Amino acid sequence: MTTYPRSTRPATDPAGLRPYLRLLTATQFAFNTGFYAVLPYLAAHLGDGLGMAGWLVGLVLGLRTFSQQGLFVVGGALTDRYGPRPVVLAGCVLRIAGFCWLALAGSTATVIGAVLLIGFAAALFSPAVESETARAAVAYETSTGTPRAQVLAVFSAAGQAGAFLGPLLGSLLLLLGGGFRTACAAGAVVFVGVLAGHARLMPRGPRRGRGPGAGSGAPREVLANRPFLVLCLVYSSYLVSYNQLYLALPAEVEQATGSQEALGGLFALSSLLVVAAQLPLTRWSARRVAPRSALATGLAVVAAGFVLVPVLPGGPAGLLPVAAFTVLLTLGQMLLVPAARGLVPDLVEDRRLGLATGAMSSLSGVAVLVGSAATGTLLDAPGPVLWTALAAVPLAGAAIALTLPSGRGAGEPATTVTD
Repeated sequence: MTTYPRSTRPATDPAGLRPYLRLLTATQFAFNTGFYAVLPYLAAHLGDGLGMAGWLVGLVLGLRTFSQQGLFVVGGALTDRYGPRPVVLAGCVLRIAGFCWLALAGSTATVIGAVLLIGFAAALFSPAVESETARAAVAYETSTGTPRAQVLAVFSAAGQAGAFLGPLLGSLLLLLGGGFRTACAAGAVVFVGVLAGHARLMPRGPRRGRGPGAGSGAPREVLANRPFLVLCLVYSSYLVSYNQLYLALPAEVEQATGSQEALGGLFALSSLLVVAAQLPLTRWSARRVAPRSALATGLAVVAAGFVLVPVLPGGPAGLLPVAAFTVLLTLGQMLLVPAARGLVPDLVEDRRLGLATGAMSSLSGVAVLVGSAATGTLLDAPGPVLWTALAAVPLAGAAIALTLPSGRGAGEPATTVTD
C-alpha cells in the first residue's frame, strides 16, 4: 500500500485522513448518492411505469438484493487475488452499464438483466472498498494511535450522507419532469465520475494472485475460522433487525396513521442522526469501550427499540413509538457497525481480508432472507408478540457477542494486525 505522511489532524476530520482514506470515504459517499438516486423509485417505475404485477416487482427487487449481497464473497475473493483497483473499476463500469440498460429496459427479461448487472456491480466494488478501508484504518491506527473505529465511523457517515442526498437528487429530477430514465442517467453520471476519479487516483497495488493468499483453500480457511463465524452470526442479528425498517416499521406506521406517508421522514431522521452523531459517538466509544462491548451494547440498544414500540403511547400523530424505535435502532447501528468492521482484521489474516469482508456480507444476507420470511409470518400477530419476538434477535446477538475476543479497548496500544 502507498504510504503517506503522518497526519496531525484528528481522524474524525476527513481532511485529516491520509489521501487514500479520503478517496475511499469519498467513494462510499458517491456510491450511495448514485445508487439511492435510483433505487427508491424503482418499484414505482416497475409497477406504474411498466405495469408489472406486485409479485413480479417483489421478485425483481429480491433478485437485485441477491445478486448484490449474495455475491459479495465473489468480489472479496477477487480483491484478495487481484487487488482493489481492477475490481473497483470493473464494478463502476458494470454499474454504469446497468443504469443505462435499466433506463431503456421495457420488458421483464431486460429489467431483470439490468438489475442483476447493477447488483453484481456492487458485489464487486463494495467488498473491495470496505476491505481496503479496514486495512487502511488498521495501518492508520498503527502509525497514529487513532482507534480504527473512528476512521470506519467517517466511512459510515459518508455512506449515510450519500444515502440521504441520493433520494433528494432523484426526487428533484422527478419533480422537474425528468422521469425515471433521467434518474438512471444521473446515477450513471455519478459513477462515470467515480470511475474517472479512481482510474486517476487509486494506487496501483501489486497483483496478489501469486502470493500466499491465492489458492482454492482460502474459502475453507475463512469458513473454518470459528471467531470470525461468531462475528458473522452477531452481525447477522444486527442486519436482520435493521431490515425491520423495511418490513415491520412500514406495517406499524400504516397501522398507526392509516398510511405510509411518514416513512420518508423516519428514514431521513435515521440518516441525519448518523451524519450528525456517528463521529462523536464513535470517538467516545472507541476510546472507552472494547469492540466486543460496543457490539453487545449496540445490539441491546436495538432490542430496547423493539421493546418500546408496544409499550409507548402513540403521542402526536401516533408516531412516538416508531420514532423511538428508529432513533434507538440508529444509535445501536452507530455503536456496533464500526466495531464489527474493525474486528474483522483482528480475526482473519490480512491476505484474506477481502474474502472475509465479502463472506460476512453474504452470510448476513442469507440470514436476512430467512429472517425476513420469518418476520413476514409474524406481521399479523398481536403487537406485543411481534415486537417481543423481534427484540429476541438482537438480544441473542448481544449475548453471542460477549464470547468474541475483546479487541483493542481504551488505553490499549495500537499494534499491527493479528493473524
